[in-house]
Amino acid sequence: MSSSSSWNSEPTSQTLIPGLPNDVASLILLFLPYSYHSRLKLISKAWKQFFSSKNLIPLRQSLLSPHHLSHLLCLFPQDPSISSPYLFDPKTLAWCPLPPMPCNPHVYGLCNFTSLSIGPHLYVLGGSVFDTRSFPIDRPCPTSSAFRFDFFDSAWTRLSPMISPRGSFACAANSERIVVAGGGSRHAMFGAAGSRMSSVEMYDVEKDKWVALDGLPRFRAGCVGFLVGNGEDREFWVMGGYGESRTVSGVFPVDEYYRDVVVMELKNGGGKWREIGDMWEEGERRRLGKIVVVDYDDDNENGGIPVIFMLDGSNIFRYNMSSNRWQKDSDVPRKAPNDSSFGFVALDGELYVMTLLSGADSAEARRSRLQKRGPMMLIQIYHPGRRAWRSLVTKLPFHYALDFRTAVTCTIRL
Repeated sequence: MSSSSSWNSEPTSQTLIPGLPNDVASLILLFLPYSYHSRLKLISKAWKQFFSSKNLIPLRQSLLSPHHLSHLLCLFPQDPSISSPYLFDPKTLAWCPLPPMPCNPHVYGLCNFTSLSIGPHLYVLGGSVFDTRSFPIDRPCPTSSAFRFDFFDSAWTRLSPMISPRGSFACAANSERIVVAGGGSRHAMFGAAGSRMSSVEMYDVEKDKWVALDGLPRFRAGCVGFLVGNGEDREFWVMGGYGESRTVSGVFPVDEYYRDVVVMELKNGGGKWREIGDMWEEGERRRLGKIVVVDYDDDNENGGIPVIFMLDGSNIFRYNMSSNRWQKDSDVPRKAPNDSSFGFVALDGELYVMTLLSGADSAEARRSRLQKRGPMMLIQIYHPGRRAWRSLVTKLPFHYALDFRTAVTCTIRL
């Protein structure tokens, strides 16, 4: 078997499962969820060697169907250089911590960064930080840093920095490249102010190199981006965000939010931008809500066109590209308590709406048979095709505060 040859490249004199050849036993162990691997290493020396092998992730991705792979939520509760990110498996309700990102002793308070996954790699790009070397010291500044977590080695690697430092920017990726646009220096500690920018650049995953592209038509931060199409017809879409600001009574700064969409053709390394127009009428809503993108496993399916969803308050909307309008799709069954914020992410074709359970929800937590101590998270899961909801409750693996207005989430399939 192909798995046997890969496994035997790191030989062991110990038996994985008594009574079975190691090649058969390795196939059985491959099906165990990734979130259990760290604990399974404690079973025996042979299992520790197996679940520590660099061949494990490639074998899972080559031999297992997408349905049998672990579709995981990655949660960054706070600055990842100080607090560990966590993986969550909704099928097993298991949490798995990741090592903290490399720490820079001169900067702290990283937020408004972007996280995404490409294959078995997790990327953390940009963000806003406080730098002890800057003046004034209490003024946040953007960072151009880029890091990648390799699940083969379970280690972080510092990548080539972006050409322009930025946080709160639009970002999209495929297996070969990452595109970033706009952004600025705003920090989560401040509700306004901060710089804006229009620069756009593309990262070559294989070459570890950034190249500049044609800038956005105007300054834009707090925007979202995604890819549409495939091959030579692929486009980079950027929507929403904020640009110029005005003041109320000449004192309080207020952002001017954009309602429009701009698109760049990525043919021949990137072209010019074209404007699509406003996505809603004046007074319909103040700003774009939280956006997630549901991609197809096969780029050729549906012409590589993703499905875009927005969480606006407690309502879920679906984006209609042909009309450039948002159409209501569903209501979140349970509202966020005490005016707290929802977390919103797309995982395995479903929409996950996350919120912390308050004390009034303790009865539901008890019904879930989870431990009573520690913060609890309610996840409401929406299937767009069936238009059906389900929910689950999980105990968070940490005891500090979690704010979904500042926490960063992404997904990965291992």
